[in-house]
Amino acid sequence: MHDGMALDNGQHILIGAYRDTLHLLQTLGINTNTALWRMPLQLQTIDGEGLALPRLPAPLNLLIGVGMAKGWTWGDKFTLLSVAAQWQRQGFRCEAELNVAQLCQNISSKVMSSLIEPLCVSALNLPPHLASAQVFLTVLKDALWSGQGGSDLLLPRVDLGQLMPDAALAWLSQRGAVVQTHQRVQTLEPWLNAPVVLACPPWEAALLTQTLAPEWSAKAAGLAHTAISTVYVKTQQALDWPQPMLALNSSAHAPAQFAFDKGRLSADPQLNGVVALVASASLGERDTISADVMRQLSEQLGIFDATLLTTVVEKRAAFACVPGLERPAMQVCEGVVACGDYVAGPYPATLEAAVRSGFAAVHALKNQV
Repeated sequence: MHDGMALDNGQHILIGAYRDTLHLLQTLGINTNTALWRMPLQLQTIDGEGLALPRLPAPLNLLIGVGMAKGWTWGDKFTLLSVAAQWQRQGFRCEAELNVAQLCQNISSKVMSSLIEPLCVSALNLPPHLASAQVFLTVLKDALWSGQGGSDLLLPRVDLGQLMPDAALAWLSQRGAVVQTHQRVQTLEPWLNAPVVLACPPWEAALLTQTLAPEWSAKAAGLAHTAISTVYVKTQQALDWPQPMLALNSSAHAPAQFAFDKGRLSADPQLNGVVALVASASLGERDTISADVMRQLSEQLGIFDATLLTTVVEKRAAFACVPGLERPAMQVCEGVVACGDYVAGPYPATLEAAVRSGFAAVHALKNQV
C-alpha cells in the first residue's frame, strides 16, 4: 500500500499460452475474464510504431501483424519473417550456448530494438547478448505458434495478492488445510514427518538444504539474479492511450521498456492517473532509475506534471537465464522436492514456470508415497 493505494511490488504480465496458470486461477475460483485484461500482443509506442497482432489464428496473425507493422521497412519485415521461418524449420531448437543476440544476428537493427529486445528483456529479464537463446525460442514457440490466443497479453486488473495467493489460501482453508503464515522454517527433517515440497526462493532453499543435499544446495545458491524496477507516478492529465500498455524506447539512460495505465486496468478510482513504468534487467540505484524514468515519461509520453509516488526495486526478481545454465533439479533428496520458477525446466522466471513446477512436484511426491 502507498498512501491508501494498492500498488503491487511490480507490474505483472501473463500471456495466453500460460495454460497451467490460467487453469490454476480458474480452479481457485478466479474469473479470468474479469480479473485479467486480455488484448492481442501489442508492442507499440504511443505513436503506433511497432508490432500489433490481429485476432486471427497463428501463424496468420504474425504474418499480417508483421506486414502491417508501422515504422518497419519491408526489408525489416523480411528479416524477421525469414529468421522466424528458419526457427520453425529447426523445431525451435538451437545450440545451448547461443545467446539471443547471436540467434537473431540476421534480424534488422530496427526490429531488434523495437521487438526482440523488449520481448527478451520482459520474458528473460536479461538483454539479448546475455540471455539464453533456447529458452527464448521456447517462449516464442508457445506464445506465437500454440494456437489462437496464445500470444495475447493478460494484464492483471487486481493486485497479485488477490489474483493468486489470497485465493489459494482461501481455497486451501475451505478444504480443511492448516495454513500457518509468518512462521519461518529453520530446518528440514523429512524422514521424521511427511514428505516436503520446498516452495521458496532459491537462496532460502539453499540454506535449508545445506546439510540434507549439499550439492543441490550449492547449485541453488550459485544462481545469479537480476533486478526489475517499477516506477509508480501520478498525473492529473487524462491518458488517452490507444491501449493500457505502451512500449517505450529504452536505453541506458531511459531504462523503462513499458508503461501501464493503472487507472484503466483497475476498478479502483484511487488509481486514476497512476502510471506504472517497468524497467526489466534494471541496473543502478533507485534514485537514478527514478530520475531517468521520470525524464523518459516526459520525453516519450509527453507527461510533464507527474508526481513520483514510489519506486520498487526487486533486486532478485528473477534468476539470470543465461545460455547453458544448469538449474537445480526438482528432486532435492529422498522425501524432499523443490518447486519454483528456478527449478530445472524449459521456461524462464515466470508465473507459468512456477505453476508448472508446483504441479510437477506434487505429482512426483504422489508417486513416491
